[in-house]
Amino acid sequence: MSGGRHPRRRHRRTRLAAILLAVVIGVWLVAGATLEGFVNRVEPVALPEILPRARALHEASFVADLHADSLLFERDLLEPSSQGHVDLPRLEAGGVGLQVFAVPTVVPIGANIERTKANSIDAITLVGVLQRSRMAWLRPTQRALHRAGQLADLVRRSQGTLRLIEDQDDLERLHAARLDGANVVGALLAIEGAHALESEPAHLELLHDAGYRMIGLSHFFDNDYAGSAHGEERGGLTALGRHTLLEMERLGIVVDVAHMSPTALDETLALATRPVVSSHGGVRGTCDNRRNLSDDQVRGIAASGGVIGIGHWKTAVCGLEPSDVARAIVHVVELVGADHAALGSDYDGATTVGFDTSALPAITHAFLEAGLDETAIRKV
Repeated sequence: MSGGRHPRRRHRRTRLAAILLAVVIGVWLVAGATLEGFVNRVEPVALPEILPRARALHEASFVADLHADSLLFERDLLEPSSQGHVDLPRLEAGGVGLQVFAVPTVVPIGANIERTKANSIDAITLVGVLQRSRMAWLRPTQRALHRAGQLADLVRRSQGTLRLIEDQDDLERLHAARLDGANVVGALLAIEGAHALESEPAHLELLHDAGYRMIGLSHFFDNDYAGSAHGEERGGLTALGRHTLLEMERLGIVVDVAHMSPTALDETLALATRPVVSSHGGVRGTCDNRRNLSDDQVRGIAASGGVIGIGHWKTAVCGLEPSDVARAIVHVVELVGADHAALGSDYDGATTVGFDTSALPAITHAFLEAGLDETAIRKV
């Protein structure tokens, strides 16, 4: 009797295994297709009817966004998409002249602004598996080089509409072209977390040669370069971090302090001889949390000659409205002047926002509503 049941049991187990395999494959395929729709969401807010004065001012200004992670999700950014927050058609619709494309290379699953462990499972690997990308198996430096090649391909295929910005001359030519009415957008490469260098000093020049012009020494966790505002120890600059900062200045790579611990940020400001940038985030004066800058930190960055980029997500500005972004920027302007305030959206950075980059004229409208004058708005 029992001998007669074994083939039936084996058949049931085989069928169950086949069903489970089909479910796993289905989840893998669907997740790869819908992942970005899940992590880079727009919860639409009611946008105002843009004042003609605001629209004209926006169109006449050179609009720069200091931070978007759009290269991470494998979309063709030359094509319009309903996914995410940024692509070339939406940059054009939003009047953007310069977009900084940031590249995170290691992000622990469960990363948060309070306390993040360095040795957690890496979300970039998981994203790569779900998207069926070779990024899943690359080391951090190779991931950064891969993303640089991805942007270079976009620049080539754009036939002149997207330009890679590598030095001040490139930026000035871009500005002049836009003043002449050219349909062109600049793209500048940045890295979130110097762990992308894998603690190898020679890798800095390698990534500079690939086009990177801004690097944050730390991201969500403490590393061999600097403490993170969200790490376990939150220490200062290490010897390697200090050496790397000076080498970045020699090469013309901007230091980004957006995720640094307070101690590391203070030590960076004491050591730096060139302007530093906080590419994306908020200010505690309008949204008080560990992720955001204190007034003293804002003053320190401004004293270096640098700028503070204000994000468009809730943790940065305690809201999703254009007026929330404007309120934080007005706070920076009132503290240190409009020369030191900027947009730093963090679009496509696993963020939920109220509007994508095509709606940036709404921020210019909000600036006017908040009482900023046109000169200050142009500087921002």
